[in-house]
Amino acid sequence: MWEQYKKTFTKTQLVIAAVTLATYFGLGHMVARSLAFFVVMQFGAISGAGWGVRLKQKVDRKAV
Repeated sequence: MWEQYKKTFTKTQLVIAAVTLATYFGLGHMVARSLAFFVVMQFGAISGAGWGVRLKQKVDRKAV
């Protein structure tokens, strides 16, 4: 899973930073709300990498 996460790390973190900044500046400088977006997106990035690995393993097993 971590290999998949490392491959997409830079692009994912740029998107997360952009969304976090957009929520901070666009929604009235609310730190708590922006922090919530940041935490949820980080969790989504990690769980998405894990999900992608599981799907790849399923596809690879069916191809054999």
